[in-house]
Amino acid sequence: MSPNALVIKNARVIDPSQKLDEVTDITIVAGKIAEIGPVDPKSSASAHEPHIVDAEGKIACPGLIDMHVHLREPGNEDAETIASGSAAAIAGGFTSIACMPNTEPAIDTEAMIDFIYRQAARAGLCNVYPIGALTKGRLGNELAEIGQMVRAGAVAFSDDGCGVADSSVMLRAMQYAAMFNKPIIQHCEDHNLAGQGCMNAGVTSTRLGLPGIPAIAEEVMIQRDLLIAQNTGARYHVAHISTAGSVQLVREAKKRGIAVTTEVCAHHLLMTDECVETYDTNYKMNPPLRTQSDVDACIAGVVDGTIDCLVTDHAPHGPQGKDFDFQTAPFGIIGLEVALPLFAEALVVPGHLDWPALIEKMTLAPARVLELEKGTLQIGADADVTIFDPEERWIVDDTKFRSRSKNCPYNGRSLKCRVSHTIVGGSIKPVFSDEKRDVVSN
Repeated sequence: MSPNALVIKNARVIDPSQKLDEVTDITIVAGKIAEIGPVDPKSSASAHEPHIVDAEGKIACPGLIDMHVHLREPGNEDAETIASGSAAAIAGGFTSIACMPNTEPAIDTEAMIDFIYRQAARAGLCNVYPIGALTKGRLGNELAEIGQMVRAGAVAFSDDGCGVADSSVMLRAMQYAAMFNKPIIQHCEDHNLAGQGCMNAGVTSTRLGLPGIPAIAEEVMIQRDLLIAQNTGARYHVAHISTAGSVQLVREAKKRGIAVTTEVCAHHLLMTDECVETYDTNYKMNPPLRTQSDVDACIAGVVDGTIDCLVTDHAPHGPQGKDFDFQTAPFGIIGLEVALPLFAEALVVPGHLDWPALIEKMTLAPARVLELEKGTLQIGADADVTIFDPEERWIVDDTKFRSRSKNCPYNGRSLKCRVSHTIVGGSIKPVFSDEKRDVVSN
């Protein structure tokens, strides 16, 4: 056997791309999947013994993919860098992430796309795929150099954080992106309707005396964009969907044959706007936490396939980033290091999805949206593998996060399911910042 061989033994191997779910072994050679099947220890006896990972009682699946991450570099390295964000991704089991362009300056040129790839290679942790800005400076006025960024390796285009308000700009953007068959990812929010809102508009915001962001602010932009997508044939992706009306709009559009996909975050499946009653700014995100009926609709959308992907919208803020009153504090929370157990809590534990279905939405589905040659354990594929214990309980401790930021509402929460190994290109990456595992008994 090759001197750089790695064998994952006795795992429950789940690969939705092959409809595979069985307890077996995975053999990795030279950074590629070489074989899936039982490995005879006698046959591997040689001068070059393979490295063995005993995964008994654990699940091994294609490396997780998060297609919605904010890495803050360049411009806000105190909150996150490509290296620290990659380390957080590895800790959460993500072997590939796609980073949004709302940096300072924005990722809106060929040179900036190249910069992201170079910094990710320097970090040497997970795969990082840049998403280019749709408009110059993300100002919503003039299209960025989409063709040049495609040439440099941009996988999609978005002004995330800002919805493109000008319909004529969005029309030209979709026409142009369609030429390269790249998806447009839209932050769906009509700023005129959202105003200075800082949480969901409704009974809770009225009681708390906080200005609200109505659900229709999201839904109006989705409706407009779906009409433009239908007209242009462009691939359109709704970022971080959050309302019942939005889910229904996407559901109906798919039935009409519009090339639309969408994603949802764990916090929009687990929490409601009532969490804001503590005025804890870690519950401030955009789109905001909605009502229980919206949560139920998002879960139903995941189950029936309306919602394609599960993402974190990992949005770091530095040490003082959230230390303001609720209305003034910035939007966003981090989530890379806790995403898998949170999605399990929201979807697997209640029986909405089984493990293969959940894994598909965190691997194969985002790979398809971004057209990445990832999300599979097929023979010859890159050996990106996530191994996790679905039964291990642990307590979230933000002091041990690999991220530079701590703006997380889950600190101190007991979670079930934990990543043990993240393998990228056949190389085992450091999951834990120290050897202490903080395992708690069942």
